[in-house]
Amino acid sequence: MTNIYNFLNNVFLDIKKESSSNLPFLFTLLLLITIPLLNAINNIVLILLILSTIFTFKKSNFSRSYILFLPLALFLLMVLSYFWSIDKPATLNAIPKEIVLLLLPLVFMLMPKFGTNQKEKLIQYFSYSIVILVIYYLIRAIIRFFVLNDSRVFFYHGENEFDYGLVPKLLNAIHVSVFVSIAFFHFFTKKALSNVDIFLSFLLFGFIVLLSSKNIIITFIFLVAVYYFFVSKAAHKMRLRNLILVGLIVGFLISFGKIKERFELEFLTNTHKSLSSNVIKDLPQGVHNLSIKEAWTNESFTPNDFFPGTAFRVYQFRMFLKVINNKNVFLKGLGLNASQSKLEELGIKNNVFLGNENTEGYQTKNFHNQYIQNFAELGIFGF
Repeated sequence: MTNIYNFLNNVFLDIKKESSSNLPFLFTLLLLITIPLLNAINNIVLILLILSTIFTFKKSNFSRSYILFLPLALFLLMVLSYFWSIDKPATLNAIPKEIVLLLLPLVFMLMPKFGTNQKEKLIQYFSYSIVILVIYYLIRAIIRFFVLNDSRVFFYHGENEFDYGLVPKLLNAIHVSVFVSIAFFHFFTKKALSNVDIFLSFLLFGFIVLLSSKNIIITFIFLVAVYYFFVSKAAHKMRLRNLILVGLIVGFLISFGKIKERFELEFLTNTHKSLSSNVIKDLPQGVHNLSIKEAWTNESFTPNDFFPGTAFRVYQFRMFLKVINNKNVFLKGLGLNASQSKLEELGIKNNVFLGNENTEGYQTKNFHNQYIQNFAELGIFGF
């Protein structure tokens, strides 16, 4: 307990010291820490960050960093898209939700600049806050397991705050996986790893696995391998050997019969065991689970056809290609948040499952891909 108290006291004194010389440092840190919390809390901190920046502004602080003009330009394009939007009310309602793309760049243009040491401290304290979040949800899962006697409390996210799942759906397992990954690499890539760093790295690694986001896990393991084989101290001593080893591993995975067979099965046939979970939960028995090939090639579907996550993203990409098969849409897009009405129209035309009194249909889902969502709604320049 004494060690914990001393650590927290040192953190408090350090943050106090950094904030005394640069007040926005405190609110920038709080903004990062509150990202996984309720939007209302994060928005309050954002307002405090804006006020602290205005309060401490000096003309010498102003920055003309061109990278900060990119989100400003994106926000301007979102606003302008109202004038050609196919769903003006939807676009108008969505614009205030994107205001952070205007506010944050302006704040960083006006605030005193963070030094390298301060930037590292922001990442460090953000990472410790994620460790606290991870410990909280692990303890929560253990308690719920003893109450509910169901192992689902240790995996992915629930459908609501009180449902099974390691984290609530509002947080989303994929988003939390990204936050935890950032914290993991802070501890894992230190030049001198302490026992605490090693323990926290294992803890965060295990939590990412439990969150069960397959795409994140694959990307995460790939980045760990890249760091270990090409960036770490050991890698510099054995670069050629590591390059050969990685090549052999990739070749082995590609040629390994069972893995190849598994992906072919996912692509060509309908299976009850998919690479990803169904987009719609609690499906009735006897439904037809669509393969990736069927999602890409079928001209129409039946109300009994259901999409696993990967197949659904393939289907939505098909719809995206139909949407931008128009010169004006390719250049300007449909308008911010205006693609939903078009997807609903295509869903009805393709006879996908349209939902019932208990379950929403596929036509109500967005593209499930931020890149093609931006492309469809804001055109090639938005993309």
